[in-house]
Amino acid sequence: MKTTIAKIGQYVDQEVTLGAWLANKRSSGKIAFLQLRDGTGFIQGVVVKAEVGDEWFQKAKNLTQESSLYVTGIVRKDERAPSGYELTVTSFDIIHEATDYPITPKEHGTEFLMDHRHLWIRSRKQHAVLRIRNEIIRATYEFFHENGFVKVDPPILTGSAPEGTTELFHTKYFDEDAFLSQSGQLYMEAAALAFGRVFSFGPTFRAEKSKTRRHLIEFWMIEPEMAFVEFEESLEIQENYVAYIVQSVLKHCAIELKTLGRDTSALESIQAPFPRISYDDAIKFLHEKGFDDIEWGDDFGAPHETAIAEHFDKPVFITHYPTSLKPFYMEPDPNRDDVVLCADLIAPEGYGEIIGGSQRISDYDLLKKRLEEHDLSLDAYAWYLDLRKYGSVPHSGFGLGLERTVGWISGAGHVRETIPFPRLLNRLYP
Repeated sequence: MKTTIAKIGQYVDQEVTLGAWLANKRSSGKIAFLQLRDGTGFIQGVVVKAEVGDEWFQKAKNLTQESSLYVTGIVRKDERAPSGYELTVTSFDIIHEATDYPITPKEHGTEFLMDHRHLWIRSRKQHAVLRIRNEIIRATYEFFHENGFVKVDPPILTGSAPEGTTELFHTKYFDEDAFLSQSGQLYMEAAALAFGRVFSFGPTFRAEKSKTRRHLIEFWMIEPEMAFVEFEESLEIQENYVAYIVQSVLKHCAIELKTLGRDTSALESIQAPFPRISYDDAIKFLHEKGFDDIEWGDDFGAPHETAIAEHFDKPVFITHYPTSLKPFYMEPDPNRDDVVLCADLIAPEGYGEIIGGSQRISDYDLLKKRLEEHDLSLDAYAWYLDLRKYGSVPHSGFGLGLERTVGWISGAGHVRETIPFPRLLNRLYP
């Protein structure tokens, strides 16, 4: 019976065949232990000399790291194994013998590992992080499908920018200027006025010259937009969504979390509702904590966000930022014209902002005024203004950065480990 490591528990005490790679091996006297992986998981294959004979036992001992095999054996329950099972090997066929695999069990520097990222993703911890990423994506589609959202795909090449062009990658689109998208939001607003509730999932690009552990040049965003949804209801949807994906990872990625040594007790408490603090109160809180370097009207840096997050045991919304700090499209607070109806969701444990969202301006005249104040072309944004001319409604949306969210849930030390092939300030290879 041919199967995979993920399904091997269905065949206890039966003989199965796996297509696998040799991740590592060791031998002890007359027993060889093969650490096998097949993409769905890892399992130990036990080769006993007395059962396979001298010739095959010697072949097992001589196997090289990352050689590919067909391995046949009997599935055994083993409570000590991470998967709960091991394989008593009866025979194997070598498909391809790898030589001089560069990533060995010894320590390697980060630059070396990044140069070999195409191979590094095979390792247990990198594999676990990316499996968790996959589960977050799966749960995202499930959550929005169950809540009546339609998936819409905005363009990656755009002629304008939702937040200005200072951090965009410029290119030529035949005879016109174009930019790689930094957000699909504006297009998703158009889709929301056609379908009610929509979401997108795709790559975004920021030409931001940052080297922090939170930043990538190319990253992936989940961006829902919702017609007839105002600020408070949007916050409820955000916290329900985040709680949903966390609980899905806990349910479906227990082995991966264990592989990473992730303390799951902190994740188990992630249930809605989440705490909220206004920007005004956040400034007061920071002053009380000795942060004299920040005043009202300043944006928060990583140390400020971390200090606020450490005060709570769940992600925290920081709401009602000054209008001057936020993009042109955000709805003003009806009670104050110096702040807008927006919120950033700050993850615990120093992982920073994972969601930015707001209620969007629905009034034509106000949006036109904001575009003019930001020196943005009315011609380029004519289609966006049209959304306020023909059946405008209150609407809200947000964007969740996938890689930061993966980093927080998995406990990864750097955002570069949360995407298969990271694009960093000085890295475009592999």
